[in-house]
Amino acid sequence: MSSFSSEERAAPFTLEYRVFIKNEKGQYISPFHDVPIYADKMTNAFSTLKDQQQVWQSQESLADVFHMVVEVPRWSNAKMEVREVVRLGILVIFINYFYLICLCGSTWEDPGHSDEHTGCCGDNDPIDVCEIGSKVCARGEIIRVKVLGILAMIDEGETDWKVIAINVDDPDAANYHDISDVERLKPGYLEATVDWFRRYKVPDGKPENEFAFNAEFKNKEFAVDIIKNTHDYWKALVTKKTDGKGISCMNTTVSESPFKCDPDAAKAIVDAVSNWCASVVCTCLHTWPLS
Repeated sequence: MSSFSSEERAAPFTLEYRVFIKNEKGQYISPFHDVPIYADKMTNAFSTLKDQQQVWQSQESLADVFHMVVEVPRWSNAKMEVREVVRLGILVIFINYFYLICLCGSTWEDPGHSDEHTGCCGDNDPIDVCEIGSKVCARGEIIRVKVLGILAMIDEGETDWKVIAINVDDPDAANYHDISDVERLKPGYLEATVDWFRRYKVPDGKPENEFAFNAEFKNKEFAVDIIKNTHDYWKALVTKKTDGKGISCMNTTVSESPFKCDPDAAKAIVDAVSNWCASVVCTCLHTWPLS
């Protein structure tokens, strides 16, 4: 049972719609900075980066299971992100997502770092996850997923990794351990995924996306290593060792972070956002604090 919950405000698919994330105490938290990356129940008891590192090192068998925040539910077509920027005055709509799109909290693809595999800098977002199971989860839900592999996408010159994973609570989760299992049990699925990501922005007038490794998926071990790297970039960001260039790093849990605030301050931010959205047309999912 997840210790997190979500709170919706305004009607879904309206420009005023927002989703906020709460912890087990009902306090507002950041989906970007306050959701522990590691899904093992022990990690929820730790608040420091050092303690999380120790858990990782001592529990290698759990190293492929992570927390993910649902952004785009399966079979939906409204792309709603953890984002503060108002985009173009319209709600962004894409063709149906045939998998669940999530973000991995406590990760960041650093736009100041050129990736050794793609030759491109990061896209300035948490790392993306495509969950391939059959369960339909709600927007804002926080789930535990088993990492299976990864695709190196290049979106308009930026590195935009796509992790392939499955919800550990999915009925078929026990059958999947690595990307080879996806190839074996879902023939054609990975090829369809590459084709979809290659072309899904073309109707918006953008070029086709490109891929490193000739659009081949890398295995679980490679994927976990990439996630760990993006977690390191996030740690530098949230502790102000890297210039986030305007990214909000406000959080309620990271003790080493100069951006940490108390729950009352977090609630005040959420209330201010809600009041602002009541009078100003916004375009995207706004979960506090903003990425």
